[in-house]
Formats: sequence, structure tokens, C-alpha cells
Amino acid sequence: MAWLLLLLAGLFEVGWAIGLKYTQGFTQLWPTVWTVVAMAISLGLLGIAMKSLPIGTAYAVWVGVGAIGTVALGIVLFNEPANAARLISVGLIIAGIVGLKLASA
Repeated sequence: MAWLLLLLAGLFEVGWAIGLKYTQGFTQLWPTVWTVVAMAISLGLLGIAMKSLPIGTAYAVWVGVGAIGTVALGIVLFNEPANAARLISVGLIIAGIVGLKLASA
């Protein structure tokens, strides 16, 4: 259950990271509200997951899921480059997350 909560926390991290772009420097009310709500949910779920997962693993996975999702949505929503170096780097983050999961079993 902790791993599922951690994954959800990472997805909400993606939500607030992308939301930051839409707040336009916190000048847009509703994007700002949703971004702050996503931040609170993300941190709350991370905290709950950390009750039973090692802190280093949980934090690294949370950041990794957030980074991967944010890069992917940056490519899709904002036409950011999807060149080989970026995709290989995302692959390395995925490998790190899998390695941490396996090492925590």
C-alpha cells in the first residue's frame, strides 16, 4: 500500500509542477489554487508512505516519478524537445527507481 501511495504522491507532484507553469508566476487564481492543492496532497501522501518506506528510497522515488512525468508532459503540452539525450536521461531515472524498489524489497 505504501508504494501505491508513493506513486500517487509522485503523480500529484507532476500535477503541481505542471501547474506552476499555468499559474504564470501565481498571477492566475484557479491554476494557483489547483497547484497548491496538488502540492498539499503530494506532500501528504509522501509523508504517509514514509511511515513504512525508507526515507531515502521514498524521497528519491517521489522525485523521480515527478521528474519523469514532468518531462513527459513538458514534451506533450509545451513542445519541449524529445531528443535522444533527454530520453536516455529519463531512462536512467527509471532505472534508478526500479533499482531502489528492488533494493527495498
